[in-house]
This record gives sequence, C-alpha cells and structure tokens, in this order.
Amino acid sequence: MTMPNLPAGITTPAYVLDVASLKRNLETAARVKREAGIKMLLATKAWAMPAAFPLLRDILDGTTASGEYEARLGRDEFGKEVHVYAPAYGPGEVERLVTIADHIYFNSPGQLTKHMATAKAAGRHVGVRINPGFSSATLGGNLYDPCAPGSRFGTTKAESAQIAWGDIDILHAHALCEAREEGSVGLIKHVAENFADEIRKVKAVNFGGGHFINRPGYKLEPLIAALQNFKRAFDVEVILEPGAGLVVNTGWLAATVLDLHRNEKDIAILDTSASTHMPDVLEVPYTPHIIGAKKPGVLAHTYTLGGKTCMTGDVIGEYSFADLLHVGDRLIFTDMMQYSFVKNTTFNGTPLPDMAMLHEDGRYDVVRTYGYDEFRRRLG
Repeated sequence: MTMPNLPAGITTPAYVLDVASLKRNLETAARVKREAGIKMLLATKAWAMPAAFPLLRDILDGTTASGEYEARLGRDEFGKEVHVYAPAYGPGEVERLVTIADHIYFNSPGQLTKHMATAKAAGRHVGVRINPGFSSATLGGNLYDPCAPGSRFGTTKAESAQIAWGDIDILHAHALCEAREEGSVGLIKHVAENFADEIRKVKAVNFGGGHFINRPGYKLEPLIAALQNFKRAFDVEVILEPGAGLVVNTGWLAATVLDLHRNEKDIAILDTSASTHMPDVLEVPYTPHIIGAKKPGVLAHTYTLGGKTCMTGDVIGEYSFADLLHVGDRLIFTDMMQYSFVKNTTFNGTPLPDMAMLHEDGRYDVVRTYGYDEFRRRLG
C-alpha cells in the first residue's frame, strides 16, 4: 500500500477517512443489495462517522444500533430505518426506544415477555435474536464468537419453543466475525436447515454482521447466490448489517515518533497508543500494518513501537524499517476505521486523535478536534 497524500503539517494523531476507498466499498454493498434483492444496514457499533453518512444514505437502508444512544445517532444523523438490539434493556429504555427505533430486537423469551407489548403498542416491528449454534468467527476465538459455549447472545433452538413466533416480525441471526464467503454462506444454509419452521412465521430474516464483503479475496457470487436461494425458499425480506465490512481499508491512523529509547531493544515512543487509540490491538490481539514497514528482522532496523501512556503493556508491536527512525517521523497505520474511534479513551489524559477526511480532490478536512475540555467532560 502506498503512502497517502496527506498534507505535511497535519496534527497527529489523526484518524483519516479516505473518501475514495469508502466509495469503492460502497459499490460492493450496492452490488450485493441489487443482485440479491436485500436490505443492508450500517452497524454503528463498528463505525460511526456522521460527517460521512451522506455518502452512505443513497445506498444503505438505515442503521442498526446496540443501544439507545446509537439508535438516537442513527435517527438524528442518518435519517432512514433504525434497528436496535441489546442483550437486555434497562428500566425505561424500551419506552424511549419506541420513539426512536423502527425495529426492536429482543434476546430471550424473558425479554419478550417484559417488553413486547410496549413495542407492539407503539407500532414497532419486533425481532428475536436466535443463537443458531453456528461458530465461524475467524478472529479472537471465543472472545468474538457470538455462538461460543455459554454465550449470552440469542435464544437457542432448545429455548425457541417458548416464543410465540406468530407475533414476531424478524428472526435475527448474528453469528459471524470477519467472515469470508464460506462463513456467510454457511450461516445462511445453517439457519435455513435448522430454523425453517420459525422462518415461515416471520416477515424478515436478519443475518447480522461479520460479512467481510470488502476484504480482499471475498467472493461475492456465493453470498449473492445463497441470499437469492434463501429468499426463493422462504419468501421473506432479508437483511444484512455489516459495520466493519463496509469500511475495510478505508482509512488510517497517522502518528508521529516522539522519542527513541533503548532497553535491550530499540523502542520508538509515539503520540498514539494501543491502549487508548487502537484497543483491539490489545484485545484481539493483532498487529496493525504500517505503510513502509515489515515484520521484525525483515528490513534493516527493528523497533518496538510503544504508546505514551503509563501502562506497561501499551505496546503496538515490533516492526522493521528500511531506514532509522527519527523523532518527528510520521507513521501511517492502515485499516483504522473499524472499531478504533468508536472504542477510544482518554486514559492518562491522552488526547483523542483528530477525525479527518481525505477527499478525492486531495482536500484534507478536519471534522473534529479534541482538547482538554473533552477529557474533563468525560470525568463528570
């Protein structure tokens, strides 16, 4: 991947959305929608940048949320259909959600008993999340597998008989994480084979997110064919709700080397942090790609890259570079739209990165910058 043409004087750290790349990814989404005849939603839990929502509105059908605030964001900023799911809802939450969301999904027979009357009385569509017992997560093992043993997500087949399916509008089956087409197709076939009776009683089936349709090498044809076959077999509306799958490789995190240190190894301390700005680096874990860098020992100079927080484990990873690093050098981490700025923190008072867009004409637009006031606001 080539170095993006970012202005020399930009402030770092900064999350930078590449508009041209996002548009290319949206062409993929449009093709799946068009050829399979389905609806597609943006899962704002993975990526939510209201400044970019105008680019998505003409293609996507709305947003899907994991709670009240995300639902409000979808209603206020995206302005199309709003779907929402949570494993459980707090006091008064459903009563507020019926004024915001069009479709409300419940996790269990107990949640349905407690809340369905409220949703129905408000004229909202009611969905049930099932646990299809289909494990195909390719990232992080059980940490990111919705169908891992003992998972709190969804009603199992054994428990589904407790649900009055005639009152349910949508069957929801989210079971994937960064899946290739084999996982997507496998889930569709598995649900068709194991939940046919339930499907025939609902109006729509939502196959959730985790379909990594823009990952290099993802074959769209098998997914489109599986969706077409499913629709023909059951005559229901079908929904996908990718989040990260829409923004694969659409942006960067730009950082700067603050200092160089030596303790048995060469260490570069950056103005960014795994702990605060790239939390999945520690949680998954994984080592993000840096433009111009390779694995340790491949190029002439190897460095451990660390964040500027006080946490010992705030280490991004080991990388090798063709040339020595210097204070002030800019490093560009790739694929940094998904789950980065929706999960970042101000631990240690670390400033949040700027949020910016690199437009197709080369214009660099800082959407939002943060300072002390944001750090102080979060502390009450």
